[in-house]
Amino acid sequence: MTMNEPLDILVFGAHADDAEIGMAGTIVKHTRAGYRVGICDLTFAEMSSNGTVELRQQEAESASAVLGLSMRSNLGLPDRGLTRTDAHIQAIVAEIRKWAPRMIFAPYWEDRHPDHIACSQLIEEAIFNAKLRRYMPEIAPVTVSRSYFYFINDMGPADLTVDVTDVYSEKEASLRCYASQFTAPAPNSDAVATPLTAQYVERVKARDSLLGQKCGFGYAEGFASRLPHTVHLF
Repeated sequence: MTMNEPLDILVFGAHADDAEIGMAGTIVKHTRAGYRVGICDLTFAEMSSNGTVELRQQEAESASAVLGLSMRSNLGLPDRGLTRTDAHIQAIVAEIRKWAPRMIFAPYWEDRHPDHIACSQLIEEAIFNAKLRRYMPEIAPVTVSRSYFYFINDMGPADLTVDVTDVYSEKEASLRCYASQFTAPAPNSDAVATPLTAQYVERVKARDSLLGQKCGFGYAEGFASRLPHTVHLF
């Protein structure tokens, strides 16, 4: 699954399932069109209330197959310990330079989960540093053409929307791969109720439906941009 060919798109998330929540449909549309898309999870989500590291890795592998990814990696940074330190930024810069993506996606900078916010900040700094030839000079610099931010728990203003109606069944299937996170606890199990187990997939579906309605689509995924999004009129 891992080949060191440049990626068209590299998606970063703090945890496995972040990218699927925010943009699984957009990923599938691109992989179906022949683009090389990869996901890099920053942590193993070892602080999760439900599931184990091993189980969550298995779930991520299953979701990756649904999405048609060219690669998926995990930097093994500490869950609930993501900080804007040199060590964390350097690890992300190395990953960007390894895959030389044309485009990068990261979590939106406002979210109820602190790790999502920290991930967003780390990716922005790493994108900037990745192009500096005197920063980590042992690895060739890489300039990323565009970067966008996807929404996980909290929706912000969408500068760009993608119609994902025709691939929405694949998005749902990728989310269902994470049964440890999105399934209500069974009686007498050691799982606990969390905001993710309370019909979370249905809430994501409702969110994407409402955004799609605004655009005249069945379902849509939205993205924010720090810079103006350019379109070519015809």
